[in-house]
Amino acid sequence: QVQLVESGGGLVQPGGSLRLSCVASGSIFSISYMGWYRQAPGKERELVAAITRGGSTNYADSVKGRFTISGDIAKKMVELQMNSLKPEDTAVYYCNIRPAGAAVGYWGQGTQVTVSS
Repeated sequence: QVQLVESGGGLVQPGGSLRLSCVASGSIFSISYMGWYRQAPGKERELVAAITRGGSTNYADSVKGRFTISGDIAKKMVELQMNSLKPEDTAVYYCNIRPAGAAVGYWGQGTQVTVSS
């Protein structure tokens, strides 16, 4: 059984930084994609950043230049470095790890990030 465990969320002041980590346990065959999503109250879940097996990255326009995604396929781990945080970054952040050929992949339980003074 595959489980994804996220860590690193918390309360931070505007302009601060946080680093989120997500590690998968169990067998995931041929990981092709790892990503971070977020969902704010009353809003739909949205893609924040993603990285493919080949190392290509994709970022939401709202986080470009502030967030950096990194992944280690062998360790089944994906991280998100978040700098210059803004109140509008407040949300529950979820990681997603997807095997090759899978449409959805596996989700973590979510970690709360709150940016407030």
